[in-house]
Amino acid sequence: RSVNIVAFGNERDGFSEDNQQPSLIWSYLGRSALISQIDSSLSASHVGNPVFTEYQACVFGNVRLVVHDCPVWDIFDSDWYTSCRLIGGADIIVIKYSVNDKTSFQELKESYVPMVKKALNHCSVPVIISAIGARKNGVPCTCPLCTSDRRSCVTTPEGVQLAKELGATYLELHTLNDFYIQKYFGGVLEYFMIQSLNQKSSEKMKKRKKTQKCHRVQPPQLEQPEKMPILKGEASHYNADLHSLLCCCQCADVAFCPEDLSTAVEAHKIILCSVSHLFMLLFGVKSPSDTQDASVMQLAQSLFVVEAGDLFPSSSRGVPPCVPPVRVVVKDSVFCSCLPDILHFIYSGAFQWERLEEDIKKKLKDPEKTDHVLEKVKCILKTPGKLNTVKDCRSHQIKRLYNTSLRLFFNTPVLADVIFKIQGATVPAHRAVLVARCEVMAAMFNGNYLEANSILVPVYGVSKDTFLSFLEYLYTDSCCPASILQAMSLLICAEMYQVMRLQHICELYIITQLQSMPSRELASTSLSIVSLLKKAKFHNSDCLSTWLLHFIATNYLIFSQKPEFQELSVEERNFVEMHRWPSNLYLKQLADYRNYIHSQKCHCTVM
Repeated sequence: RSVNIVAFGNERDGFSEDNQQPSLIWSYLGRSALISQIDSSLSASHVGNPVFTEYQACVFGNVRLVVHDCPVWDIFDSDWYTSCRLIGGADIIVIKYSVNDKTSFQELKESYVPMVKKALNHCSVPVIISAIGARKNGVPCTCPLCTSDRRSCVTTPEGVQLAKELGATYLELHTLNDFYIQKYFGGVLEYFMIQSLNQKSSEKMKKRKKTQKCHRVQPPQLEQPEKMPILKGEASHYNADLHSLLCCCQCADVAFCPEDLSTAVEAHKIILCSVSHLFMLLFGVKSPSDTQDASVMQLAQSLFVVEAGDLFPSSSRGVPPCVPPVRVVVKDSVFCSCLPDILHFIYSGAFQWERLEEDIKKKLKDPEKTDHVLEKVKCILKTPGKLNTVKDCRSHQIKRLYNTSLRLFFNTPVLADVIFKIQGATVPAHRAVLVARCEVMAAMFNGNYLEANSILVPVYGVSKDTFLSFLEYLYTDSCCPASILQAMSLLICAEMYQVMRLQHICELYIITQLQSMPSRELASTSLSIVSLLKKAKFHNSDCLSTWLLHFIATNYLIFSQKPEFQELSVEERNFVEMHRWPSNLYLKQLADYRNYIHSQKCHCTVM
């Protein structure tokens, strides 16, 4: 017997310096008298940050307790399939938040609660919402990248309303001491554990009674189908792609120079504009009337000078590849000397603030100059109209900007330097993003191909909607296919341009959709699984084609009745027959059992 608990959220104040405080889950496991044999392990993402901590222990003596503690809600954005799998296997869900972090609560309420509802899919899983901490009034954060007002705490009515939306139990834990952990939180959690165990025992008894209806001869046991191959998602290399663009300087359209023009540091307008309103103003993406912030305009005029004649306007026609980069003179010599480090900070995602601070300190070795440069960087990254009096920035206070900011330039003519012509329509794009994210396009735009010196590039063999979804992935590192057929079309496009991670995402989407399809719908659907199999093989999607063969074999009784089953090759048919479920042996045993039961019913007992 076992109980699975999944916990989401961070009970710590996101702006507290105390990161040594034990978590709610760990405090309960360590203090409860019912828990024994605790073991834990971390599951890490591609950047090394823990996605969730898995605890295994014993409760009520011999009941196995498995807890997945996910302190970061980003798992819903970066790995939807893992988050759905965790919620789908949960017997109890715990949602935690700090009453002193209003912004995290708002993000939880607006963005992640709907995702939890969707993942639960009307399942009757008990949910506990834990509001943790004693409310306090602190000085509001004035970080240039923090746009929310943190002067107010999360109130009790707000927490109760959130619990009502999820049909959850609401708890307030003012501190993580023995009373709140063991008697208050622990009492509620252990009640739901007992309820879960009782429900499982009841279901087990029902199954046992069904199998004991015939006492003389037991029916043949149907074994579980073979386990299908598991597809693992590929880690994102989005930030690494954009950072490599700075290192190789391909498609650079900006050159920063000191006043003596002795050196030049090349960069890309679209990357700079994606993180800074100041650069939008400097390169004509926004006008002064749009900015409405005198400090941003003042810094732009005092720090940079765009040499006359070098700045070419952005338009729907794009710019010729032969146009030289815009020369931008940096008036501040100290700032100019630190510009390579600042650009590395921006191209790496604009969230590793401590590393930038350390690099500039090592280079300048002067506290006053270091503060001077860092203040200018903060002003460059600030949102117009927001205060900029913060003395320090921390990485956990700065969100990644690319996934949202580069989306602003997706399918727009602003700063575009290439136009794709597809199915009679035009789609503007930016060479820098394409070259950084797609090796095939990097070769196409930098090699001895016609596209290298052309603004208008025709695209064949793919629909406009599919190509737009492909470009959206390159810009945002995410994709949301609307159907299995669209996912297959996007997979084919990804294989054509050799974007392997997108291909794996489409494979996982197709598999997830097919696995969730009921047998009745699978029998009546017009979707041809054999056709998907043929396409997957033709476009070198080996993992998907192998999985589809297992899927057909596992659902043999459904697919063997469809006309498309005859389209399988001899080799594929042999594989399906070998791995079919239920097997021929089981069907023969079942027929013999039915004949026996029928003979017993028809046997005459009157002599």
